[in-house]
Amino acid sequence: MISVAEQSISIDRMEHAVSLFGSFDENVKIIEHEYDVGVISRGSELKITGEPEAVNKATRVINGLLMLINKGEALSEQNVRYVMSLVNDDSEEKLSEITGDCICVTSKGKPVKPKTLGQKKYIEAIKNNTITLGVGPAGTGKTYLAVAMAVTAFRAKEVNRIILTRPAVEAGERLGFLPGDLQQKVDPYLRPLYDALFDMLGAESFQKYQERGSIEVAPLAYMRGRTLDDSFIILDEAQNTTKEQMKMFLTRLGFNSKMVVTGDITQIDLPDGKKSGLMQAMRILRNIPDIAVNEFTEKDVVRHRLVQDIIKAYEKSEEGRKR
Repeated sequence: MISVAEQSISIDRMEHAVSLFGSFDENVKIIEHEYDVGVISRGSELKITGEPEAVNKATRVINGLLMLINKGEALSEQNVRYVMSLVNDDSEEKLSEITGDCICVTSKGKPVKPKTLGQKKYIEAIKNNTITLGVGPAGTGKTYLAVAMAVTAFRAKEVNRIILTRPAVEAGERLGFLPGDLQQKVDPYLRPLYDALFDMLGAESFQKYQERGSIEVAPLAYMRGRTLDDSFIILDEAQNTTKEQMKMFLTRLGFNSKMVVTGDITQIDLPDGKKSGLMQAMRILRNIPDIAVNEFTEKDVVRHRLVQDIIKAYEKSEEGRKR
């Protein structure tokens, strides 16, 4: 016979219960589905029923979510699934580490905060090191958080310039066939960087700073021969740099500057036979003081839930192929 357990959680404030349940009870439905439990609200109490171990985990998830709500966090499906993953790994005590840290506020007044332990570690690495390599799958916030840190340093007058760059590697397209002058040809490659800056600063402020030369968005080839002082420099999509390009970029570092290098080593678009400069840099720079290598996992993905599932499926396929 299957034993059924029941646990109660008291919720002091009605608005906390509303936040916990989410619109159309979507947050609680995710928990019920994951652990095969029932969650019922009775006045100021929640009752959780099901198999003892499942009830225990669901209760821990709900307590974790209530702690986030108490700290002023807005719940989303991503929060709920992330707290469940921490509970499933018996590490939900680390949840308090990711609350309350606002990096900057976007042009629309939205606070930018780390949403996972991996993101928190990445932010700390950027704060405490001159060069940080942020490596991991799509959707982990590598570029977005780096731009947020750059804007924060710029607003605080810690640096005079923000420089964003990417290698213009053709993932199936040819630069020569794109219409327009050189800037128009390379702009599509730099679009994700523009998008992050627009979000942080607003289009008008971005335009103003770009005209003044305080913000520069350019292909990696434009960095050759320069020394970049008093700057916050971000190299995005660094998995598509050659070893020579990576060395060229890293040696641009000037005084009072910070560098963040981001990339995903599972998405290398270099022509056959070319080795990724990012993979080499991760290996040879790992133990140098003032350089941090921060690796994300699929648990740090803050996009749609399916992105995590897609990454896992590709990793599984790759492991099978290697075997």
